Amino acid sequence: MSGPRVLIIIQNLWVPFDRRVWLECQALVAAGYDVTVVCPKGPGDPSYDVIDGVTVYKYKPYAPGGSKVGFVWEYAYSFLMTLRLVFRARKAGRFKVLQACNPPDIFWPIAMLLRRLDGTRFVFDHHDLCPELFQSRFGGTASLPYKGLRFLERTTHRQADHVISTNDSYRRIAITRSGKANHDVTVVRTGPDPDKLRRDSVKGADESLRRGHRHLVTYIGVMGPQDGVDIVVRAAHHIVNNLQRTDIAFTLMGGGDSFDEVVALRDELGLGEYVEFTGRVPDETVRAVMSAADLGLSPDPKNPLNDVSTMNKTMEYMAFELPVVAFDLVETRVSAADAAVYVEPNDVAKYGAAIVDLLDDEVRRRRMAKLGRERVELVLAWRHQQKAYLEVYDQLTGHVSRVGTVVGLKTGS
Repeated sequence: MSGPRVLIIIQNLWVPFDRRVWLECQALVAAGYDVTVVCPKGPGDPSYDVIDGVTVYKYKPYAPGGSKVGFVWEYAYSFLMTLRLVFRARKAGRFKVLQACNPPDIFWPIAMLLRRLDGTRFVFDHHDLCPELFQSRFGGTASLPYKGLRFLERTTHRQADHVISTNDSYRRIAITRSGKANHDVTVVRTGPDPDKLRRDSVKGADESLRRGHRHLVTYIGVMGPQDGVDIVVRAAHHIVNNLQRTDIAFTLMGGGDSFDEVVALRDELGLGEYVEFTGRVPDETVRAVMSAADLGLSPDPKNPLNDVSTMNKTMEYMAFELPVVAFDLVETRVSAADAAVYVEPNDVAKYGAAIVDLLDDEVRRRRMAKLGRERVELVLAWRHQQKAYLEVYDQLTGHVSRVGTVVGLKTGS
């Protein structure tokens, strides 16, 4: 007999590419829940699939335009496509819980509709601060779009039976800005899986990935306006042309709205020999590059969003035993602790200098690598986070997870 039916909605990524959501799906399935996901299609994806016990309905994504109007059209389209697939999935049975992941904060009307029709409980998995995302991209807090995003965030929080926050900063916002009760907000960090994200042996590392250079540094993640990939390119320019260090290769993995712009910046600065953009790559390539690299880059500039957001790439570097070079941000320090070097925010020259200094100190790199891996295994790993996640579901549904027992909800990390 199958357990309670759970519906998970995501809009900005797809499964299993979205690592956090996929870990959540796997945890729920292992605990005896019947899990369905509605999300956009990834490259080459079918409209319907069953992946490792998870039923997935997918729609053709809307091509983002990057403008304010483009986001409105994208979200309106995504909402309607999601609503259509939710009711298609509902034909197989009513859902006990709907989990909506943001961005954007637009799916609470679907939660309210299912609550009225079926008594469905609503869990909000808070991945990003949409008002701060808008502020970081377009500036200003007095504009109508910003105020609209604050309204959507507040309404989503208040309609949710329970809020899952990715860190304590987000938890405080749910409580202080939206008025959620302490016991209705639980921190579930996006912990990496150390068993899957593991550095290959030194002998197994592919030295050709260094492309003839002594050192290799890497970036993995989204390449949007607020992610700082342009800072990496400018730091590489400073390293090569000002510091006269031609022994360092940069491999930047991922894609996003700013991909074409940062590639053009690389070419404009004449860094083709040193900076490689791979686009999105399979896990095997990620593992190979991470295993060959000497350090990982978290160039997220300080802004209202980044300062209080948890960067998944930082923890993935740590899992692969890579010391991290990052700007000094509140939640980045919480994640990385002593496994990172912290640079004065948004200073390109100092960021480049920190990369060189760390590459020239092998003893320090090894110590930081060990500390980072230990922190992942002992504190940050998903196996430590999923208990709190499953407790939320067991409390809402009355289900007793196969992998544990129902206990009181945690309100911190």
